[in-house]
Amino acid sequence: MSDNLPVPAEPSGWVPDIPAVIAEIRPLLPPERSAALERHYESILDELPDAAPVPVDPPPTADTAAGGVRRPIIPASLNRDQLAATARHTGARWAHVAAYHAVRTPWYGVLVAGAAVLGTGRLLGRLVRWWSVAESAPLRRAAVETGDSATWLRLDREARTGRRSRTVLVLVAGGTGLTALAILTGALAHLPWPASALAVMVAVGVLARAGRPSGRPLIAPAIVTPRFRKLNADIVLRAYYAARLGADKDDQRITFGTPMARDGDGSRVSVDLPYGRGFTDAVKAHGAIASGLDVAVTQVFLTRDPTSHRRHTLWVADRDPLAIPAGRTPLLRGHPTDIWTPAPFGLDERARPVGIDLMWNSILVGAQPRQGKTFALRSLGLFAALDPYVRITVADGGGKPDWRKFEAIADRAVFGLAPTREGDPTEILIDTLREIRADVQARYLALSDLPPDVVPEGKLTREIARNPKYNMPVRILLLDEFQEFFATGNQTADAEIATLLVYLIRVAPAAGVIIGSATQRPSGIGSGDVAKKFTDYRDNHLIRFSLRTGSWQVSDLVLGAGAFSEGLDSSVLAAEHKGAGILRGASDANPTVRTFLADAEDAAHILTIGRKLREQLGTLSGQAAGQIAQREPRDVLADALSVFATDSAPGLHWPDLAARLATAYPEHYRDATADAISAQLRALGVPSVDVRRDGQVRKGARVDALRDAHRARVDV
Repeated sequence: MSDNLPVPAEPSGWVPDIPAVIAEIRPLLPPERSAALERHYESILDELPDAAPVPVDPPPTADTAAGGVRRPIIPASLNRDQLAATARHTGARWAHVAAYHAVRTPWYGVLVAGAAVLGTGRLLGRLVRWWSVAESAPLRRAAVETGDSATWLRLDREARTGRRSRTVLVLVAGGTGLTALAILTGALAHLPWPASALAVMVAVGVLARAGRPSGRPLIAPAIVTPRFRKLNADIVLRAYYAARLGADKDDQRITFGTPMARDGDGSRVSVDLPYGRGFTDAVKAHGAIASGLDVAVTQVFLTRDPTSHRRHTLWVADRDPLAIPAGRTPLLRGHPTDIWTPAPFGLDERARPVGIDLMWNSILVGAQPRQGKTFALRSLGLFAALDPYVRITVADGGGKPDWRKFEAIADRAVFGLAPTREGDPTEILIDTLREIRADVQARYLALSDLPPDVVPEGKLTREIARNPKYNMPVRILLLDEFQEFFATGNQTADAEIATLLVYLIRVAPAAGVIIGSATQRPSGIGSGDVAKKFTDYRDNHLIRFSLRTGSWQVSDLVLGAGAFSEGLDSSVLAAEHKGAGILRGASDANPTVRTFLADAEDAAHILTIGRKLREQLGTLSGQAAGQIAQREPRDVLADALSVFATDSAPGLHWPDLAARLATAYPEHYRDATADAISAQLRALGVPSVDVRRDGQVRKGARVDALRDAHRARVDV
């Protein structure tokens, strides 16, 4: 503003009227500055809201403004949504107490009788001490030690007088008591035996109380009381303040979005962090929160609130829920299952059943060794085994006994990497994956040709999968220790397996092929293109289940990127939590699941039933039905001639010929060496001669010799 413009005085508390000031000074400014002033002060930067503004913090209600908060008439634990959980919790508690004491009732009788005898002795001892005026004995002893004979004589005289008077009282009371006892005994003889027994129990109870041990109850409680019987607001605030998520200041206080309430076998509350703090901060302080609550880390569960980043739900279990086994699998009933329905997987932290929808999904299971990953994946395979319309393929890179029983129902089974009488497992796996790929491609073509009323959504339906005329049953491919198949020692085989698995994980689930994979090494496998495809295959699984891992980084590899920021970290699971893990992707809840147990005998029982179901419906196929697929025999002469089709050279060196055959027909020649190809062709009459190619003269085969050998065999 120019120095010659008038500057009005500003009284205290004065707020300038900007539009009025602009109107007053505009005539005094040059035109260009007046235009600039117009632009600067009259342009609306933000659209004005149509409705009245809404305060961020709601105003205090009538009851809070009056200086207090009204407590709910019906406790939160008795609300409709919590009543069942409260009743179940209370009923289970008292049922346990009753059963605990009922079993120990005979021993309690011995304890009470012994305490009654001891109590009788204690009462008699007290009576004797009272009668003998034992309380004056220390005073008489002190008088003797000081040599005060006058005091001793006075105290002794008073003691003798007291004993005489108390003897009279004892005789009178004893006579009255014996008379009353005689009368009571006579009365009890005429009373029903329950009344007599009750009177005796009361008398014994009084004596037993007098004889009970000091400092502890005679009968131990059935339930050991924890440090905190019930979670309360003070404990939660103490924990969060100790974790440095807030402070007892106006702008740093922790508040609660909901009242504290019982939820299953635990307590639940919504926590609002101070402004500037978020769910990520709470996740990082997970261990500190558990320490502040004075419970185990596995008793504290944090859940993101979709409405606000600074709000989350805190659920604290009464005891470590992961230390309680989920029990045997319900599949032991042997009832047929339906792959189109959720597979029972286990119980979550609140003892609620957890199921997994297998259709259209792929599942990755990861963990440290001996934490239960094979059992977890096998439980899904056992569910599929009881659906006789599902075609199962099993490949175990570790060759463990856990999957051997699946040979009874599997369309194809591959174990380990070492060759067996059935053949080379690597070759069998590649052939199997090729067959599945060809089946997937054929399915998409077949589904495209079907009318819309048969495939209303353009994809496989339950009716099509169970109708044999379409030949499109649901398939499930189970790969345990799948990292071994990316590092077989044969680079050509590794590359093809990696390519096939990446194709299937991306395309096959939508065609009705379920893929389940388990590994203890979710990274660091292979090199170059194989390593990239391994990562691609791992990251394309839709559902993840991670049991205990060594670090949160490994947990993130199994559960997927960003899992740790959501509070999902399987590295906090303890060694004793075998069979428990975090399930991500199956639902919005991402629960911690204790999987159902199915040991080797259980698996054999379920698979026996699965085979019988398939035999009854005629759906047994492949290896289980004795239909071992053999590799198609190849004509090496014809194949060798075919690789010359695009090359006018008169001959090829043996290494070049072997490389071309491996490229054109990898399923048959990927492992063939130059010497092996030379031996096969020489056995068919093709001589090994010097061949000049690319300026080098090396042993090889000439195309004319190949044609002559092929023509001679055809003529014969």
